[in-house]
Amino acid sequence: MFTGIIEGIGKVEKISKNTKNRSAIQMTVNLGKYAKGLKIGQSVALNGVCLTVTKLSKSSCIFEMIEETTKKTDLGNLKVGGIVNIERSLKVGDRLEGHFVLGHVDGVGTIKKILKKPKEVQVWFEVPKKLSKYVVKKGSIAIDGISFTIVDIKNTLATVSIIPHTINVTNFRTKKVSDKVNIEIDILGKYILK
Repeated sequence: MFTGIIEGIGKVEKISKNTKNRSAIQMTVNLGKYAKGLKIGQSVALNGVCLTVTKLSKSSCIFEMIEETTKKTDLGNLKVGGIVNIERSLKVGDRLEGHFVLGHVDGVGTIKKILKKPKEVQVWFEVPKKLSKYVVKKGSIAIDGISFTIVDIKNTLATVSIIPHTINVTNFRTKKVSDKVNIEIDILGKYILK
C-alpha cells in the first residue's frame, strides 16, 4: 500500500526481455538513495504501478513486468533514460499524508492542457470513459502515483493543480501535452459505487 506522496524520481537504465520467461520484460531503474535498505521481493511503486524488486545492484533495481502491466499502464511506453516517480511501500506506523493508493492502475489518461501560473500549474487530462463516474470534484486521484485532489471534472476531462514542490520532485517536470499518465481511482469511490 502507498499514499501517493512521491519520495523522488528514478531513471530507467535498461529495458529487456527476460531470457527465462520471454513474456516478461525486465526494467532496470536507478533509484538512487531510495534503493537504500530495499530487499528482493519488496514492493516499489513506479509511476503509481506496484512492482516487485527482483534483483538489486547498489542503487539499480530490476523489476519484472508481465504483458498485463505493459499493456494496461504507461510503463510499456517507457524508454531508456525515462524518468519515473518512486514511492516505497508503507510500513506500519508511517504517516498517511496523501490517500490510500494500492498501486493497481485503473487506466491510462492523456494530458490535454498544461497552464503554468506563478504559484501553480494546472493540468487537464482525459480520463477513460469507463472511469469518469468515479472521478468527483474535490475527490482523490493518483496520477502517475501522485496523490491529487480533483479541482473540476467535465465529462471525461479532469483538472488538478500542482504546486511547484510537486513539479520539482516528480516526473511532472518533464510532462507535456499528449503524454500518457497512469490513473488510479480512489478505492473508496469504487467500493461506494459497487
